[in-house]
Parts: sequence; C-alpha cells; structure tokens
Amino acid sequence: MIDEGRMGDSEELNGVARRAFLRSSAVLAGALAPGLVSGQAGGEEEHAHGAITDVGGLRVGHFTDSRRPTGCTVALFERGAVAGVDVRGSAPGTRETDLLNPINTVQMVNAILLTGGSAYGLDAATGVMQYCEEHHMGFFVGVGVVPIVPAAVLIDLQIGDPKVRPDAHAGYAACEAAANSPPAEGNVGAGAGATVGKLFGYKLAMKGGFGTASIRIGDTGLVVGAMAAVNAVGDVIDRRTGKILAGARTEGGQSFADTIRQIIEGNTPATRIGAHTTLGLVATNATLTKAECTKVAQMAHDGFARTIKPTHTAYDGDTIFAAATGEIRGKAEVTIIGAVAAEAIARAVNRAVLTATGIPGYPAHRDMPGAIS
Repeated sequence: MIDEGRMGDSEELNGVARRAFLRSSAVLAGALAPGLVSGQAGGEEEHAHGAITDVGGLRVGHFTDSRRPTGCTVALFERGAVAGVDVRGSAPGTRETDLLNPINTVQMVNAILLTGGSAYGLDAATGVMQYCEEHHMGFFVGVGVVPIVPAAVLIDLQIGDPKVRPDAHAGYAACEAAANSPPAEGNVGAGAGATVGKLFGYKLAMKGGFGTASIRIGDTGLVVGAMAAVNAVGDVIDRRTGKILAGARTEGGQSFADTIRQIIEGNTPATRIGAHTTLGLVATNATLTKAECTKVAQMAHDGFARTIKPTHTAYDGDTIFAAATGEIRGKAEVTIIGAVAAEAIARAVNRAVLTATGIPGYPAHRDMPGAIS
C-alpha cells in the first residue's frame, strides 16, 4: 500500500523534471511571444527588434563598396567565442568551417565573416586576420597568434562590375568599423548586393539586404541575437502572416508571382546554380560547447525555412554560424537557445528586406504597391 503522505523517489524526480520543463516552456513562450506574456494584444516587437550586438562581447562592422553594390560584414569576438556551423545549401562557399567540427582541436574563434563576391570574397578574411593579429587576437602557437576566422560567401556578381568584390582591404576596413552599437541594416555590408526572388530569372527579382535582431529570454539574462545577409533564390515571407514581402514578381512587376505556386503549377526555373545564398550568424551570451553551438546552428535554420520559400536549394549555399560568448556562466538549455535562435534568424531575415532600398532593376519591398514596413 502506498503511503500518500510520502512521495517516492522516482515520483519526486518526475515532479522536479515536470517543474523544470514547465519553467523552460514558460521562458520559451516569453521569448517567442512577448506581447502575450506582457498582456499586449498584437503589436510588433520590431519597434524594438534589437540587434546581435545586444548579446555583448562582440562588435559588428560593415564594409560597403562604393563602386558597385557589394561588401562584407564581420563579427569580432572581444574575448573569443565557442562556435559551430551548419551548411544546408548545395552551393556553399566557406572557409574554416571544418575547424568548427566538435571533434577538432581549436575551441574558440576570434571573428566570423559574411561576405559578398562569391569565392573571391573569401579574400576578405585575410584582412580580418591581419586586424586580429595586430590586436593580439588568435590561437597562440608559441611564436605568435593565428586568428581563427570562419567565413562564408554569397554570390552578388550579377550586379555591376563582377571584377569588384570584397578583398583583404575590405575585411580590414569592416573590422575598423566594428562597434558594439546596433549595425546598419538594408543595403550594407554583405547585404549590399543581395537580391531575392530569382528562381525564374533576374528580370523580375527584388532587392535583398542585411538585417539583425535579438531576443531576451525572460528574466534569465540570456540573450540570443542574429544577423543575416539575404540573397535567396526564393521569396521572403513575413514570419507572422505568411505573406510575401519580397520575391519574384509578375510580368507587370507590380505584384508577386509566388514562387512556390509557380513551382507547383509546373513552371520551369530559369536561373543559374550558385548565384544566390543566404548567410546568417546567431550569437548568445550563454555558455555552450562546440557540439551545442553546432546544434543551435542546425536549429536556427528553421528561421530560414519560416521566411524563405524555397530555401536550402541546389542554387543556394545557405549557411548559419552559431557562437556563444560565455558571458552568462552555468548550464544553458540548448533546446531553448536553439528555438529562440530560429526565431531571431527569422526576424533578421524579415528585417533585411524591410530595410532594403531599391536599386536599378531591383525594387525593394517598400517600392511595391501597398507595402507596409
């Protein structure tokens, strides 16, 4: 007979687990739906959408080339950061991503670079390394430091002179511009030459860009921030309403063709493989391992799936890095960090097209009839 006045060990442990789960669920709900938690009906948290620099321990800088729309964006980690990566697109251009595999030796990165210019743009990482070396940021190898700078590229060569692309000078200049204040959004840095909605050709495509956002997780002190350079072959979708914000247009150019609907109806793609790609970085002040950062990067791709249709295609090199600065000590729940990271990425992707401005041949969201920012 069970003594109802006492709880067995297993039942007590189950109760503790249930309470922990409920607390975690409440924190997650507060992070993803702040309006509901605070009692506000609707309202758009983008009025205070935040920025990746809210995480602390990092600075972000852009270089935007004045000769044509292209550039690069760097995140510098003042005391280093543990990092992971998840590459989902089939046409990636990357550097130092193997190093982020959890089985490999080096544990900390000094910077992460997102850049335009296709594989040529990887040269910008050389400038980031030069800056980091001058500031004694890197992995000590006995005779000095070797800066650890993972990087990924998007292809924006179709706009303007393709011979103009980010180089070592551009990477160094982005580092010099890095600050802990919110970075500029829209036609800047790695998003300067970004375009979207290109599955049926460039003629009716639209302007992409760079966006950022952050989310504070309840009263835990944990922050998850994101930045994205959105150069997708697909359409960009409002994460809340499912409506198209920017993408392939109809022949008249005044309405959206709806890429997914066109695919379902059997229309044939008319674009080049490897001329696209959306890049992202999520960062948190939590303490995570390389394996946990890799899981966060994996989960963060859900943010692409919510806001870009189609995504992770044969035409894109979609890549997301995840970094943890470790400013908040103690064990963090990786599932919560990853879930919030996906939402932060989704917000950053939306910000990228909402803040973009049109260039010749590529109107922006704000240029479309009835557009609401």
